[in-house]
Amino acid sequence: MTRFPLPTGPVGRLGFGTMRLTGSGVWGPPTDPDGALAVLRLAADLGVTLFDTADSYGPEVAEDLLRQALHPYDGITVATKAGFLRTGPGKWHTSGRPEYLRQQCELSLRRLGVERIDLFQLHRVDPWVPADEQYGLLADLQTEGKVAAVGLSEVDVEQIEHAAAIVDVATVQNRYNILDRKSDAVLRYCTELGIGFIPWAPIAAGRLAEPGGPVAEVAAHLGATPSQVSLAWLLQRSSVMLPIPGTSSAKHLEENVRAADVVLDQDSVQKLDDAA
Repeated sequence: MTRFPLPTGPVGRLGFGTMRLTGSGVWGPPTDPDGALAVLRLAADLGVTLFDTADSYGPEVAEDLLRQALHPYDGITVATKAGFLRTGPGKWHTSGRPEYLRQQCELSLRRLGVERIDLFQLHRVDPWVPADEQYGLLADLQTEGKVAAVGLSEVDVEQIEHAAAIVDVATVQNRYNILDRKSDAVLRYCTELGIGFIPWAPIAAGRLAEPGGPVAEVAAHLGATPSQVSLAWLLQRSSVMLPIPGTSSAKHLEENVRAADVVLDQDSVQKLDDAA
């Protein structure tokens, strides 16, 4: 697996997202806690070194699972997020007040069992709080040694540039896959500046992966699965791409990790590029 340099050290470019480990992948504790812990440990055993989580996954569930499964995180980079308050299934609220972000950072430090968070990401920029205050708080946490690196989520180029004037931006996490390319401009910007781009919802589903769809056709041609093709397309699209597919299934985890070995030929890439 190729690697990408983060401030805390190089990580494998294919990571693991923990949201699906919560109850039904949506809310509350996992229905099979032992199974969730086993999947996390298997991911590490398979060579995954970047694990992405958030205070709102559960909420407060995924971070606890990571600590139980992988602490003290030897050779592992843990990225967490704050600033997107969750009050129920499907109920999300931006919350970028500096005092709230600081509180959540302290709670994440406790839940993860660390003195410094490897990568602390602003889950959403709160439109009701001055952006300078949100980015400034991230800079303060970094100066204080509570976080090693800072990331942003669901931002445009202008917001990245604004934040970068206040704090070093190591990563950007936006929704991106074969079908959803609204963040193409952000990806180009990150590629030019060497900022890690973490695409959430990285696996294209629906019509593209259905029998006869372009993803399914490429998968059949290469002897791979649609999920592997979706991930391979991302990895080949940019050297800063860091997909974080999540699953509660050991079988799907092993399948996803093998996507790092899938090489798309030029015709396949063109077919997928034209799909959306």
